[in-house]
Amino acid sequence: MQLTLESLQVIDAIDRKGSFAAAASELGRVPSTLTYAVRKLEDDLDVLLFDRSGHRASLMPAGRLLLDEGRHLLRSADTLSMRVRKVASGWESELRIALDGLLNFRAMLPLLRDFYRENPATRLRFAQETLGGNIDALVDGRADLAIGVPAIGDQPPQGLQIAPLGSMQFVFCVAPEHPLAALPEPLAHEQIALHRIVAVGDTSRRLPARSIGVLEGQDILVVPTMADKVAAQAAGLGCGWLPEHLAAPHLRSGALVTRNTLETRQRAQLLIVWRSSARGKSMSWLLDRLDDQLLRDALLACPQSASAA
Repeated sequence: MQLTLESLQVIDAIDRKGSFAAAASELGRVPSTLTYAVRKLEDDLDVLLFDRSGHRASLMPAGRLLLDEGRHLLRSADTLSMRVRKVASGWESELRIALDGLLNFRAMLPLLRDFYRENPATRLRFAQETLGGNIDALVDGRADLAIGVPAIGDQPPQGLQIAPLGSMQFVFCVAPEHPLAALPEPLAHEQIALHRIVAVGDTSRRLPARSIGVLEGQDILVVPTMADKVAAQAAGLGCGWLPEHLAAPHLRSGALVTRNTLETRQRAQLLIVWRSSARGKSMSWLLDRLDDQLLRDALLACPQSASAA
């Protein structure tokens, strides 16, 4: 007898129930078939799996090893069976989501708990993208859904659909010891251009990289994440625009100060974008939930009483 999932189920039932008879009753079989199956497996493996000398059938060390490892296989087989049934009913096997680094990922956690209660079969894979990297990930097939995409004009690229997420306010910040902190306000372009700007690198792989707020001829320090940008500016390494909610604690502590500029930066409009071809049950479920204003406010780190529109 080959080692199969069925034979592992037999050994598992005997161990849990304590006897061949009780295990046979659970499995809907006669005890003699289980006795034969175990003896055949012991002969094939040339090991003794059960100690049958006592009142209760107990596993020998080799049997315990086989069952401990085998239970991993049984759980994996159950999970696979469940995922296959879910996929057959219209749920995706995997959904890849690009989340812009501006957003508060932790706001997604309650949503994810609800999602897994509804459908633990779909594997969700999140990646952080910045600027044009969101659209690039969709066009390149690395993502099915992108959340927090900067405004991309009136028409999205072919094969993509869009919905508004909300808006985000930015403030121009420098460290208190930065030269721009001592100049009279409002700051002009010519004054700002003389100083290094800190920017988060665009994560596009195929599409042209984008930058926002960088002036012509201005020196630039490119960092990997928005958190690194905040830290670099607080360290006095450069100036730049920061999301108001991320800058706020550093402004309160005095690590950063805001400066008014001649240019008034409009609130950044952010989008939800998805591939038209990726509209299974998981995608539909997520898009429905992303229509909730409280969730959008939390993603944008807005006060719950504020509108993200």
